[in-house]
Amino acid sequence: MTQALLRSAARGSADFDTELRRLAHRGESDLSRVEAAVREILDAVRNRGDEAVRLYVERFESRRVSDLYLREYGGKAALDALPAPVKQAMTAAADRIRRYHERQAEQLQSFEYVEQGVLLGSRVTPVARVGVYAPGGKANYPSSVLMSAIPARVAGVGEIVLASPDPSPEVRAACELAGVDAVLDAGGAQAVAALAYGTQTVPRVDKIVGPGNIYVAAAKRLVFGEVSIDSIAGPSEILVIADETADAEVVAADLLSQAEHDEAAYPLLVCTDAGFASEVERQLAAQLTSLPRRRIAESSVRSNGFALIVGTRAELVEVANRLAAEHVSVQTAEPRELADAIRYAGAIFIGAATPEAAGDYLAGPSHVLPTGGAARHSAPLGVYDFVARTSLIGYEPVALAAQAEPIMALARAEQLEAHARAVEVRTRPRGSR
Repeated sequence: MTQALLRSAARGSADFDTELRRLAHRGESDLSRVEAAVREILDAVRNRGDEAVRLYVERFESRRVSDLYLREYGGKAALDALPAPVKQAMTAAADRIRRYHERQAEQLQSFEYVEQGVLLGSRVTPVARVGVYAPGGKANYPSSVLMSAIPARVAGVGEIVLASPDPSPEVRAACELAGVDAVLDAGGAQAVAALAYGTQTVPRVDKIVGPGNIYVAAAKRLVFGEVSIDSIAGPSEILVIADETADAEVVAADLLSQAEHDEAAYPLLVCTDAGFASEVERQLAAQLTSLPRRRIAESSVRSNGFALIVGTRAELVEVANRLAAEHVSVQTAEPRELADAIRYAGAIFIGAATPEAAGDYLAGPSHVLPTGGAARHSAPLGVYDFVARTSLIGYEPVALAAQAEPIMALARAEQLEAHARAVEVRTRPRGSR
């Protein structure tokens, strides 16, 4: 018997709760299976610098590289050489991404105020140097450069370094549009290590952002503390929410738009009718026949695709919040009302006329989003990822005198006498010191 292309389970069946629970824990990626190998790479790069990076590039990328760190990376020439439609589209995308994040930056203001003789405030300072990782391998991702580097530039980051294995002309053109200062011609854990520790030619960065494969994810987790990171990115995913008004052909197209990224991607559907789920499965089969990346997309659908069938709009929302997916596409009657009820999602695409692909390329918000359920506690990449915040506290003598007793009482309750005395010595009359 042939296995169904898109497996499904209806609420009330024995499989529904089991599958929902499994999907809700999809973010538990097995980084441990590559951790030993990644530690070896990190240690080698920390100790041997450029030599080790070149060695791993040759081993894992099957090429030799002489100039690892390029300040003159040919970005302008690459941009000028693009076919006109691609150049226009990339330029339009850069402009829209920049405008969106400029609006976002308006919310990141420093502030100060005085309350009863105490100066309080928060100072916002851009990070000095950031490393942006853009994946290579299965696809070409100039959009990831725009979506990661432009928010950093808008935030005021002093220097932006892109790490990407053998960056294509499109990636170099995106670097030019995004204001990237230099390119590290390497990928994988070796690139993360070079950015985190610095080498003879690669300067150490303060933060590393951007998605990558399991080796990149493991490396980012292991260097966290040496540098800051944005998140641990897992496989791409989409949850389409559909009711009887949805178009199965459109829903299938959206599921495949994520399935073609990677065999490990999650194309998920929650809908209110088993017959609709069957029609989506038929559409998936039909559309796969002409898809250039059919092998990857079909593997993704068969391995990780699933349709959860519920009975009410409230249950659609319940499943969406439980899964907290990277991309959530709402294709229902009154989609905005339903979207407003969803609390946890990386990005919500409201209405059938809104393809997830628009968010990947042109809409404006960064497409670097939390995966694997991390939207429950994490946010899309934005300007706020590229700033440091410093609290400001300044007491007038009269204000300290007014608060001295409760401060000392709390310090002594914690048995930290030196804390109490640091207040006491400031508030005693001068002649009694």
